[in-house]
Amino acid sequence: MSTSRLALLGALFLFSFSSACALGRMEQNDPLDAAAIGALQPGKTTAREVVEALGAPTEVVQLGRRTAYRYDATTTKGAVLFLVVLNFANVDGRSDRLWVFFDENDVLSHYGASFGTHRTQYAMPWEDVHEDGDNAARDADRAGVGTAGGGK
Repeated sequence: MSTSRLALLGALFLFSFSSACALGRMEQNDPLDAAAIGALQPGKTTAREVVEALGAPTEVVQLGRRTAYRYDATTTKGAVLFLVVLNFANVDGRSDRLWVFFDENDVLSHYGASFGTHRTQYAMPWEDVHEDGDNAARDADRAGVGTAGGGK
């Protein structure tokens, strides 16, 4: 057997036992419930009703005589490809976040929410995890469009 073939077989043998892949996922808090948030009514919903609907806030901020509650959830997914000499990794972390503001009587004055945990993806570094088509499909899935029973 020639030296070059032996070297090639040795390299393939080494490569086949030295490569691996790994996937990881980490979640902090449950994703926020968009339907429960949509049911909040500025000027009517009280701080007590918000806590009953959404649970304990992550943070409470005193704003003079007014108050704000922050709710959040984060999902992170990672993919790693280990090769003999070269490794590839990608981590995609996204959050749901809600700020709820109350007046001095603990009545909801306004709120702002963003939803992103459902868009988290496993991907290699050369893949685009922010494609509009992927996000639209994930948004529709979270909203329950096209699912049996009308929602998740």
